[in-house]
Amino acid sequence: MFIMKNIKKILFSGSVFTLLFLGAGCTKLNETVYSDLYKDNFYKSRTEVLQAALRPMTHLQSWIAPIRGDGYYYHAEMCSDQVAWPQKGRHAYDNGDHIRQHYHTWTDNEGRMRNAWVGIWTGVGYCNAAIEDLEKLNPGNIGMSETEMKAILAELHVLRAFHYIKLMDLWGNIPVVTQVGLPANPATQPRAEVFKFIQTELETFTPQLLPYSAELVGRIGQTGGYAMMAELYLNAEKWTGTAMWDKCIAACDKILGGTAGGLGGAPKLAPNLTETFANTNRTAPEALFQYAYSNKGGFVWDFIPLFGFSNMSAALDVGYAGNNGYVVIPTFFDTYAENDIRKKEWFLFGPQYKFGTTTPILGTEEYNGKPLIYVNTIRRETEGEVSGPGGMTRGEENSGARFNKYKTGRLSDPNYRENHFMIYRLTEIYFDKAEALMRKNGGSATQEAVNLINESRKRAFSDADWQTARYTPATLTMDELLAEKGREFIFEGKRRTDIIRFGRFNTGTWWDHTATNNPNREIYPIPSTQLANNPNLKQNPGY
Repeated sequence: MFIMKNIKKILFSGSVFTLLFLGAGCTKLNETVYSDLYKDNFYKSRTEVLQAALRPMTHLQSWIAPIRGDGYYYHAEMCSDQVAWPQKGRHAYDNGDHIRQHYHTWTDNEGRMRNAWVGIWTGVGYCNAAIEDLEKLNPGNIGMSETEMKAILAELHVLRAFHYIKLMDLWGNIPVVTQVGLPANPATQPRAEVFKFIQTELETFTPQLLPYSAELVGRIGQTGGYAMMAELYLNAEKWTGTAMWDKCIAACDKILGGTAGGLGGAPKLAPNLTETFANTNRTAPEALFQYAYSNKGGFVWDFIPLFGFSNMSAALDVGYAGNNGYVVIPTFFDTYAENDIRKKEWFLFGPQYKFGTTTPILGTEEYNGKPLIYVNTIRRETEGEVSGPGGMTRGEENSGARFNKYKTGRLSDPNYRENHFMIYRLTEIYFDKAEALMRKNGGSATQEAVNLINESRKRAFSDADWQTARYTPATLTMDELLAEKGREFIFEGKRRTDIIRFGRFNTGTWWDHTATNNPNREIYPIPSTQLANNPNLKQNPGY
């Protein structure tokens, strides 16, 4: 099975494999050719082909998952209405980076934004290099079938399209580059043209992927490809000006109908809120495309620093602690009903105790020596600020609910920190199809849309509460759909795209963020260093 342990074994055992990759500038998109003879002599076995095909996948974790504060995830969450990284006393000012994200006052000289650009374009380079190499091979000469080689090449094309979806999402107007080093200085293409390229790639190569199965965990099967298509079509009206609701529904139906495969034969919704994020989620039936990590395999998903707090080890009986970073924005935390099980399962909130005891965990900063109690405010309460909204520079060590969605297990758990990161899961397809149905219906819910959302939502309420918590066609408005999607997908890196599509990104006001009413902020500026290196890049409007 291609879980991360085996992926690592393929990549890092035996011969050392060196791919061509994009340089630090990532604007000329040139690649350094270390040895043409090396490439000619390298591909002598199926294992070496997989080394080339999987290298772009291992790089993916550097920018898609929340392991650092500068990738796609950071830019998809820190500017939204759900999660913030406020200053807490002497911690987390960080040159005002997170504050500018929250206020939408970023510039074209943001270091974290530059790192995101470089990271994603580097992945494009890995894909281009692998496609270019593998297309030249005769699979029969290395013990591979034509079918398997075709599927591997399709996987690389789809993975490259995924990179372009995220580049287009963040920056809108970008180059399209499919060959190593050509052109030397690629020109900016309008977002609509980039969209057409991605659409063609996904429509051509997704049907050529293998159906998703346990053997493809950590790679892309058809469920991943069709999930990308659903995302592309759901945002088509925003990204191109032309709605594609029927195409979105058709892509969703490929997954929902089971013909695209799935873990266990076909994907199905988890019966509870914890299975999909547990440390055994490598076999989660909701998974459509997951990034495979493995503590046992030596490649642990280190999401803890951004989300955690300094006393996590005592509270959860784990061997790690965090840096007191991300918190839930108070106005969003308030959208969860008190009887919503997600409010208890997915967050650390209220008094914190040493695991399995009633012994309070004590603070070490503003509440030094006092019980640590997470509160739904971000303000200087120890200084007498006991009312008002507070703000991005007003936090304390106990400010805000904290992340507890992915459960790593205790130190004694045999699957401790074996969690995989879910890039696409089946619940998202339910929401995508429901939204497309409602938009086709003038923004009103159809019974089918209501059924789809209720199938997800009912996991968040007890049987006794469900009759009053369930949606009807009258109560599932577009506003409520957006709110419920936010509650369901919090911490999953989806929010910025959603509130842009719903027209709330520039016009919305939440907690310490005032509406900018500036549509140019819907896409980020191309980093100034990239413009300086490539004269054919054109800056986005408004920057």
